[in-house]
Amino acid sequence: MADAVEEALQGSWDQDLAEALDSGGSDMEMERGIVQVQEHSAQHRAKMWKIALNVSGKGDSLSPWDGVLDLPEQTLIHNRSQQLIDQLGVSEDERSDMVSDVESVITFYCKSRNISFTPELSWPHLLKPLLGLQLPRSDLYNCFYAIMNKYIPRDCVPNGRPFHLYRLLLQYHEPELCSFLDTKKITPDSYGINWLGSLFSSHCLPEVTQALWDFYLQQADPFLIFFLMLIILVNAKETILAQEGDSKEDIIKMLEASPSLLEAEDIEDLFSLAQYYQSKTPLSLRKMNQNLFGSSLVALKEEDTDLSQALCLPVSVPEILQANQLQQDGVRFFVVDCRPAEQYNSGHLSTAFHLDSDLMLQNPSEFALSVKSLLEAQKQSLESGSIASGEHLCFMGSGREEEDMYMNMVLAHFLQKNKEYVSIAKGGFMALQKHLVDMNVEGLDSSYVHWIVSTSGSHSSLSSADGESLSSPGDSKGVKSLVNKMTFALKSKSVNVKEKMISFIENTSTPVERHVSSSDRVGKPYRGVKPVFSIGDEEEYDTDEIDSSSMSDDDRKEIVNIQTWINKPDVKHHIPCNEVKETGHMFPSHLLITATHMYCLREIASRKGFAYIQSRQALNSVVKITSKKKHPELITFKFGSNNSAGVEISAVERYLIPNAGDATKVIKQQIMKVLDALESS
Repeated sequence: MADAVEEALQGSWDQDLAEALDSGGSDMEMERGIVQVQEHSAQHRAKMWKIALNVSGKGDSLSPWDGVLDLPEQTLIHNRSQQLIDQLGVSEDERSDMVSDVESVITFYCKSRNISFTPELSWPHLLKPLLGLQLPRSDLYNCFYAIMNKYIPRDCVPNGRPFHLYRLLLQYHEPELCSFLDTKKITPDSYGINWLGSLFSSHCLPEVTQALWDFYLQQADPFLIFFLMLIILVNAKETILAQEGDSKEDIIKMLEASPSLLEAEDIEDLFSLAQYYQSKTPLSLRKMNQNLFGSSLVALKEEDTDLSQALCLPVSVPEILQANQLQQDGVRFFVVDCRPAEQYNSGHLSTAFHLDSDLMLQNPSEFALSVKSLLEAQKQSLESGSIASGEHLCFMGSGREEEDMYMNMVLAHFLQKNKEYVSIAKGGFMALQKHLVDMNVEGLDSSYVHWIVSTSGSHSSLSSADGESLSSPGDSKGVKSLVNKMTFALKSKSVNVKEKMISFIENTSTPVERHVSSSDRVGKPYRGVKPVFSIGDEEEYDTDEIDSSSMSDDDRKEIVNIQTWINKPDVKHHIPCNEVKETGHMFPSHLLITATHMYCLREIASRKGFAYIQSRQALNSVVKITSKKKHPELITFKFGSNNSAGVEISAVERYLIPNAGDATKVIKQQIMKVLDALESS
């Protein structure tokens, strides 16, 4: 077969290609050998594509159909079919037959799949390159069906899962560009829905689309479309970032049209770059999303589909363990364990660097030094070729949502610094333990128990479901902790830092003094009305809280001069702080307290001295002010109203406030004045 391919690539292209295709049947290996970008006749390209789509020799799928065009949306289908043929500029003699073919293909597909055709669907665009092949109606349908089934992702609709996945991919490789588009509230579906739904045929010239599909169908990899989309944006990065002052609509229009700039000679480079970026992307991206493609009608699990809430790209534990063992090139992970010190000390991945996420709130200066040590350790490990080395940072939490909130803040810190190659270990340390237990129980690799060590360098025992230890007495050997390995490299530069961090980790957190007690209440009692305002320690965040600030749109917020507002005569207190989102993102902000309201001004990074009015809350709507015992600087304000059914929470805001005790005291005093005024009125 290889000889047949070699012969086909020499001499007369048309003749030899035809012979190779005719003799090759449906052998994909043969077909992949013929990937030269040359001018093919429609007949030969048709043979190539049918073999690549595995429909060569397939029968007429339309034969059982009665041909009746009677769908409720039939007029829409007919009009779209006519518009498509008009774009092709065919002769009047061919026009009616081609309109009939397109309308029949779309109608039968809708009927057989029980799908309604809607105006935003890209199907007509998808048929455009196929019509250029002059296929009979049966082959036209078979090719269309195969492309829809294999290459068009499920849920390819506005706000659909493929676009959330693509955003995570963009963030992984181009965090600055992703952040810019996020700030502008430009989502991938707003400019890329037709790219993905038509495999670029909606915007590329016919000859460019044909050249692109020649490569794309030969690769037989449906996930490659995400990387082609990524390269389109990467190539336009400078142009996009230069449009800071342009409107959201203008930027979307420019982005959507960017594939139209492609020329046929660009296609080979486009694919080379896409494959390079693919090699630098964790395999988990495709393994965790295999059900995006294919004809399966099984409903997707909710936790699998909701990528919109993912802070960054998730990576599976098996890939983390295997990547650094098996491949010198491609993706290698530098694992950062963000659990509290006591959890890390009791057992951790042997190659993991410890970055206690609690430091970020408890002692920001120590956290900054710790981050510096982390980056230095990563650099040292790369230079030494350590088994723990990797360009790609993968953060590991406990796997328990309430504990990992602080890890999310750490993640957000790195993302805000536009750090590329940032991912999170899916399921955290709990998933790691489960995987190692499963591997040990199945007896596939007894060396897996050496992956978990304690800070002393000894190996922690893995427990099975019944609680029996799975470790053996001979488990004293194995890979030492990266922290132990890196000590000699860091000691000369950061002995003091290390000593401070160790002493800090060993110190237990001091009890947090409550900001208010019952004796603090002044003025008249509430006349029998149950008080709705209280201040206390917050053990855990409520699961039903509302993050009001996330509902607002920057495009509609008022922009103000910070100093002008601080100097207003009715502003009684100014409290510098950081607004904390549930995702962990923090934004430099200012709380301004007047006689009746609390304002939050969020600084605009691109306009020094200016801020958005992020929120405006009446002081008499404050229901509760709480703080975490371990993190007294993190203050949560809950706003709502008291009614017969109880307290109804309408908004929740969180702030990281230095000297939080003093800040909450002045806010509390002002609230009391407002309530007393209401009582006496």
